[in-house]
Amino acid sequence: MAQKEASKKGLKLTDILITIVISAVFGVIYRIWGPIYDLMKPLGLHAEQLSYGMWFMAATFAFLVIRKPGVALLAEVAAATIEALYGGHWGVSTLVFGLLQGLGAELVFAAFRYRRTNVGVTILAAFASAIMSIFVDTYYGYIDQLAFWNYLLFIGLRLLGSALIAGVFAYYLTGALSRTGVLNLIRPVSKKDYDVLG
Repeated sequence: MAQKEASKKGLKLTDILITIVISAVFGVIYRIWGPIYDLMKPLGLHAEQLSYGMWFMAATFAFLVIRKPGVALLAEVAAATIEALYGGHWGVSTLVFGLLQGLGAELVFAAFRYRRTNVGVTILAAFASAIMSIFVDTYYGYIDQLAFWNYLLFIGLRLLGSALIAGVFAYYLTGALSRTGVLNLIRPVSKKDYDVLG
């Protein structure tokens, strides 16, 4: 019985293909999002960090659609790869961001045994992706010169943007797709799914 349940949870070829398609869409969005992020910089006080959560959304959205182990990590890495291939701002380092951001979200979904998919868990996954991205930013030296108050503002705004975009927006977008019946083409959607997604 346990083995049957495990095989049911494992990624099938169709799950991988759907994840790649979702990632391809987000890879293009990520590439377009770079200039939008840059446009917000002149506003000052790290306002651009409020838009940063878009770069974590492939992981949370794909997981909410497929709901299987490995999807968040695969989606974020694939989206980052596509962004890099389209000439994204950060070149090869985009792949490092994608790997760690996807891993952050994946670890949160794993902590809830891939069963809880409410908005709170989705926000936690977005937070984990944001925290991982901050580690990468620190490693590459993007933020190590900031004053302490400025650093806290930077982190706070990135976490807020992540919660709103990769957390709340991803969650309710998936809920809206569930109600249209689109997700039935991908996986059976039960009444419980509607209750969870609201």
